[in-house]
Amino acid sequence: MTAIHQFVPSFAARDAIGAHTLQVRRLLHDLGIASEVYADDAHPEVAGIARPFREFTGGAGTWALYQASTGSPIARYLLTRPEPVIVNYHNITPARFFDTWEPEVAAQLTVGWKQMGDLAPRTILGLADSEVNRRDLALLGYRHTEVAPILLDLEEFDVEPDPETRARLETAKRGGGADWLFVGRIAPHKAQHAVVAALAAYRKAYDPDARLHLVGGSASHAYLDALQAYIDSLGLADAVELAGSVSHEALAAHYDAADVLVCLSRHEGFCVPLLEAMHHRLPIVALGVTAVPETLAGAGLVVPSEQPSLVAAGMQRVVGDAVVRDALVARGVERLGDFELPRTRATWQAAIEAIVRTGT
Repeated sequence: MTAIHQFVPSFAARDAIGAHTLQVRRLLHDLGIASEVYADDAHPEVAGIARPFREFTGGAGTWALYQASTGSPIARYLLTRPEPVIVNYHNITPARFFDTWEPEVAAQLTVGWKQMGDLAPRTILGLADSEVNRRDLALLGYRHTEVAPILLDLEEFDVEPDPETRARLETAKRGGGADWLFVGRIAPHKAQHAVVAALAAYRKAYDPDARLHLVGGSASHAYLDALQAYIDSLGLADAVELAGSVSHEALAAHYDAADVLVCLSRHEGFCVPLLEAMHHRLPIVALGVTAVPETLAGAGLVVPSEQPSLVAAGMQRVVGDAVVRDALVARGVERLGDFELPRTRATWQAAIEAIVRTGT
């Protein structure tokens, strides 16, 4: 083997998969293995790093490492190539969550799932960043699968908070009331509507001045419109901020100002915002489904359902009890240590060196 080249459907340096791809590239180079990044779509900040995937020439001793997260022409392309394939699976959201809201997105996700199955016979090694994702690979027929955690430089979470955002949030905080934070795309499976319902219950039972900040771009205009209408119908327009996609600096300000991170997502393959919250010493309340309990590993209060009164009670326990809050924060700091680069790189290095050693 002389090279392991990576293929990424959409490559952006500042999203989790893009940052992971750059870390994998760095690791491969450190191991003396040539590695370039080929993409279907590359954002401007990485245009000088990525090459169009159809420019790939391959050859003897070359492997392809596919960063899989959605349907992509790259998967079809790799099926036509002779090079051995490694798949790094970051999860594909089940299409059923988008069927009603965005049929075109649902169709793309359906294609992505089928492509993952088509790649299984060609794949020498399937890597997944959680056991939940590894089970998906096994279900799809991948013969050799391993859990290899996402590679993140946790120091990149250390950015100076945006002063304007921080000042605005601090001004609101002086009026009293807890600040809830959710970070993630506005999308049906992320279930922001359930968080809004829980906020309404919390304001009625515990804290009439509590606020919710929903940070993240939209993956469904139809769901976003329905979410806004739902917020208005509950009389929460002044209590819920739809912040949209924000800079890393503005996101840091949101984490610093929040009292608790809430996640009621119905489907997660890993959930990087949980690690971000741990890094910012923010306690977490989350719905215990898919990969969330695995990622938390006790570093958060896990609720068994999204019932508003139940979530509200859990939030009050975390916000209102300093002992509980401090214990969750301390466990979060401990859990975050499992994702420090020396540890995660060691796992990846072992997997790559096994392939290099055996050639299979």
